Amino acid sequence: MRNGLRLLRRPLRTLVQQHGPSASTYRPPTQNPALPSRSYASVSAVDLQFGQPLHETHPHLLKPGELTPGITALEYAQRRSRLAARLPKDGVALLAASELKFRSGPVFYEYHQNSDFFYLTGFNEPEAVAVIRKAVSDDDYVFYLFVRAKDPKVEQWEGSRSGTQAALDVFNADENPQTGDIKDIEKNLAKIVGNASEVYTDASPSTPTSAFARLLSNRSPSQSEGLAKILDKATAKPLRTILNDLRNIKSDAEVANMRKVGQASGRAFTEAMRQAWTTEKDLHAFLEYSFKRKGCDTPAYVPVVAGGKNASQIHYVRNDDVLLESDLVLADAGGEYGNYITDITRTWPVSGTFTPPQKDLYNAVLTTQRKCISLCRANASNSLDQLHQTAEGMLKESLSQLGFDMSGDALETLFPHHLSHYIGLDVHDTPGQSRKIPLVAGQCVTVEPGIYVPNTDRWPAGFRGMGIRIEDSICVQEEHPLVLTTEAVKEVDDIEALRS
Repeated sequence: MRNGLRLLRRPLRTLVQQHGPSASTYRPPTQNPALPSRSYASVSAVDLQFGQPLHETHPHLLKPGELTPGITALEYAQRRSRLAARLPKDGVALLAASELKFRSGPVFYEYHQNSDFFYLTGFNEPEAVAVIRKAVSDDDYVFYLFVRAKDPKVEQWEGSRSGTQAALDVFNADENPQTGDIKDIEKNLAKIVGNASEVYTDASPSTPTSAFARLLSNRSPSQSEGLAKILDKATAKPLRTILNDLRNIKSDAEVANMRKVGQASGRAFTEAMRQAWTTEKDLHAFLEYSFKRKGCDTPAYVPVVAGGKNASQIHYVRNDDVLLESDLVLADAGGEYGNYITDITRTWPVSGTFTPPQKDLYNAVLTTQRKCISLCRANASNSLDQLHQTAEGMLKESLSQLGFDMSGDALETLFPHHLSHYIGLDVHDTPGQSRKIPLVAGQCVTVEPGIYVPNTDRWPAGFRGMGIRIEDSICVQEEHPLVLTTEAVKEVDDIEALRS
């Protein structure tokens, strides 16, 4: 923690009441006097326009104290403190925001922030760079945030920006001559990181469209022998491992966000199973609409809506086929709330009633899933790889009892993917995190066994062409799992009762 925690997230309504620049500067009495000070300028009511919702502008979306839905400014500061504690003295962590991506010409995709950048800042705009520099003498740090300046002409076309003053007043960057406008990053960033003991970054020069990316790609002549050399991959250290460790254990607020999005998405699934569908496209549209209607911000990923044999393709996303009464339909989808996601898969009969072979295969998968979920607790000391092995053993035994020849590569053919992955701000959260380490309280994972039977004579005739996967999002607790998506029904009797 910081030696003296700065004033966080000064209410904008207080700033609006002021007339002219603030004459006072807040500094907690224990704060290191060598660190930058924090002063606040006034903000007029007409200027209360930002690049993302805040409580003062969107009280229907955020509670007082929250910087993003469900997460307070204090929690973001605590995250930065935990990162700083992992850095060496005078070490620097450097992160870049995601860039806006274009579909064609001026037509852009919906913006999605870099998850590491968002985790530490809560800032949800492109063209931004965050730098956290640990102090030499203690565990305090300086937080620099470079963002786009306000520009009324541009904002008339592209929407509001938060601006450089909000970087200080709202997102709690330290006031410093080397922070502010992203356009000034070339002359300032080298000064910040130039004499650091170590530089940690995962930023890549692969998209040289921003001021920061141009520096990394060595396209700025003024910095060609400065910053490019400092951030050379041979000398810069990866930040990924440190951030994975921090992000992998969820706070109570993060779990609450994931429970909220899991509940909304689960209810959408149950509503979908209650209705009859004739095309994959219509079911796809209903799920995405229902996620938003029930409180999600957006779909978490492109959904899989696969009828019949299409379910044998793990990431089938064309979703353009008809649904036959005799088939099963597999839907893999979930919503997103405050950038936190949920991941659900359900498989059910298009007709509303399972045939005997469908029910037998479905129950084999469901029994396996139930068992693996029950082991998602810290005191069981299981890793994700060990849970996967449990699933393999159970599925192999169940399929043998159903008449499958499980010799050779049968299990790999029928169950070709891993049982689980980590979830959080990303669908596949904390990339590179080991699946061999025992689960601990606060981790969030999926449990998703599946069986996909090719339509060949190697397999029992009654099961050919079937694809069944059942997936829930789980929060690991010490003594029992917390199922985040329990509102999506999955018992055979419950599914069939929806249409009876």
